[in-house]
Amino acid sequence: MNGTMVSAQKVLKQYFGYDSFREGQAEVISAVLDGRDALGVMPTGAGKSLCFQIPAIILPGMTFIISPLISLMRDQVQALVTNGVSAAYINSSLTFSQWLKAMSNAKAGRYKIIYIAPERLLNEDFLEFAQGADISLIAVDEAHCVSQWGHDFRPSYLDIPLFASKLRSRPIICALTATATPKVRWDILDKLGLNNPYSITTGFNRPNLYLEVKNITHKYEPLTQYLAKNNGSGIIYCSSRKTVEQVTDKLRADGFQAVKYHAGMEDGDRGRAQDDFLYDRARLIVATNAFGLGIDKSDVRFVIHYNMPKNIESYYQEAGRAGRDGAPADCVLLYSRGDISTARYLIDQGSPETRTRDYILLREMVSYCETGECLREFILRYFGETRPVICDNCSNCRSESADMDVTVPAQKILSCISRINRFGRQYGFGVISKILQGKADEYLSMRGLDKLPTFGVMGGESTDFIRSVFDMLKKHGYILLTDDNYQTVSVTGKAQEILLNGKKASIKVKRAEQPDGSRAEIRRQPRKNILQFEIDPDMLGKLKEVRRRIADENRVPAFVVFSDAALQDMCRKHPLTDREFLEVAGVGEVKLKRYGNQFLEALQSFPRKDKK
Repeated sequence: MNGTMVSAQKVLKQYFGYDSFREGQAEVISAVLDGRDALGVMPTGAGKSLCFQIPAIILPGMTFIISPLISLMRDQVQALVTNGVSAAYINSSLTFSQWLKAMSNAKAGRYKIIYIAPERLLNEDFLEFAQGADISLIAVDEAHCVSQWGHDFRPSYLDIPLFASKLRSRPIICALTATATPKVRWDILDKLGLNNPYSITTGFNRPNLYLEVKNITHKYEPLTQYLAKNNGSGIIYCSSRKTVEQVTDKLRADGFQAVKYHAGMEDGDRGRAQDDFLYDRARLIVATNAFGLGIDKSDVRFVIHYNMPKNIESYYQEAGRAGRDGAPADCVLLYSRGDISTARYLIDQGSPETRTRDYILLREMVSYCETGECLREFILRYFGETRPVICDNCSNCRSESADMDVTVPAQKILSCISRINRFGRQYGFGVISKILQGKADEYLSMRGLDKLPTFGVMGGESTDFIRSVFDMLKKHGYILLTDDNYQTVSVTGKAQEILLNGKKASIKVKRAEQPDGSRAEIRRQPRKNILQFEIDPDMLGKLKEVRRRIADENRVPAFVVFSDAALQDMCRKHPLTDREFLEVAGVGEVKLKRYGNQFLEALQSFPRKDKK
């Protein structure tokens, strides 16, 4: 290990309390400390912030961290200050006097790290300050915001290269994100103007997250059944403000401690709701996607999507707010076909320039909801990750399923589409399904589609079954859908394998699956997961009481003091001395000095079992 990385290792332990780096962290930190631009794509909860915070502490001068949301800046600055690092943020939440004080301290060199909103970079006063400052590093958090192919595009992110060029010397630029397809990664490299950057993608798998999709029509009862059985903090995402209001009102009426959050609320009301959730005054927050980008609450135990999001990037990021501390957490999506219409409506309200792209992304999201294959593999494959993964921690892998031979139905569907294509015509799934089921109407009759030989050949089959076979054919390349709103379909040359060459086709089906599912429960099944902890619940409860008291005294969220994972590690290791306390993951020298005595006093009240 070279000298710079020895320093990085010391900072990691002293300020952040960890003995070793996670995958990808050391590589990015080493590149930055060597003076090289870097791009890191790492899953939520993988410790991306340390990739720029550690170099910021070591490098001379200041580091600017460009971040998209006020709440993210506040949370990360609180955590840094708690860990003994001088940091501040400059954004619109500051009063004029607070802004003057922050700028005065910054000019005096009292901060190692300054968080800044991208919209302020070219502000005349801030730019004048930056041009006279010693800036070693610009860190770009949530870097996917620079790409129009990213789901959170922020035009002001495009100003970053111009801002860097106006400084007296160009700093190192380090870009980090958790949600970037290959196309978005290329966009980040290009739009930020990174110079010969070190680039690493560590993978998107988070094995501590349990993934589940429930295909149900009536959602509220299964939601409350889950909440009654599962404690801890949770986020419930809804697709509209109206649904947020309705679900929140129902939950409160049923005795659940819930707050709401959406863009239609006053700023003060949103801020109070977010603080109530972050500070554990409310266990649940019901929100639209306006909530959460960069939220650093590490002890979220579940994220439930009451409605299907518009794309997989949004879903991955939102669901990924669960279990950031590494402990087991649930990501549950309550899906119904009606969600597709809602998503289409929301897309149609957006920019015409991005509409075609958004429909393509929506189609992938629907495929995720309806697949019978491993949900984890589906997401990893979407982000370009093809290496095998051992799951056993998603609803599809844990359900009892069997392969059903659908060769004959597949032949019927392909034959129907092929006959239509021969006449130079293409239709979508809805028309094809009606033809196969023999459901004549005026639209079919006027076009002569009720005269096709395949009309009614699947008259006894449900639309859902036909769609299952249709989706399998699409996934394996036997049929191709257009990228427009209407999504008409044509057969490919590969279809001959099933039509003429005797290739078998199958789909996965769940045994004893409920046809409606309206009364189904969201199940949190027992897991064979190495992340499960054998801990004393009384000890954990006592430690949480200590954490709560310290958090209240210091007016910070409880997870800023210690994460749930750190408390669980205390229970497993049961330290009784300062030296032993430092062995707990997440305990550095600063937190030992600040909080060690109070936690050790609580731990010493329990008899320690003999260590093996």
